[in-house]
Amino acid sequence: MATPLLAGLAVAAAALAGRYGIQAWQSLKTKPPRPRKFYEGGFQSKMTRREAALILGLRESATPAKVKEAHRKVMVANHPDAGGSHYLASKINEAKDVMLGKTKGSGSAF
Repeated sequence: MATPLLAGLAVAAAALAGRYGIQAWQSLKTKPPRPRKFYEGGFQSKMTRREAALILGLRESATPAKVKEAHRKVMVANHPDAGGSHYLASKINEAKDVMLGKTKGSGSAF
């Protein structure tokens, strides 16, 4: 008599666990993916090497070849002729100049 009762409890427990698992899977599937964490905050008045590296997606100690390659990739995506912002393009160019050590003056034209 105890065996059918234990079997019934085991089937009920398995059914509840399955139901919970399906509900958990559905809720995970419908959640939007977590957005990437980007640098929060505006631009500094005078661009630093750290900020330039963040804009280009590089380390502060990147080689000039890596800086030029990263600058090209970012500019292709943000060029004003392709619908990008003139302001962002100037900041990207300023970031390249800072990373290469070619700063001329106050920085951005804006």
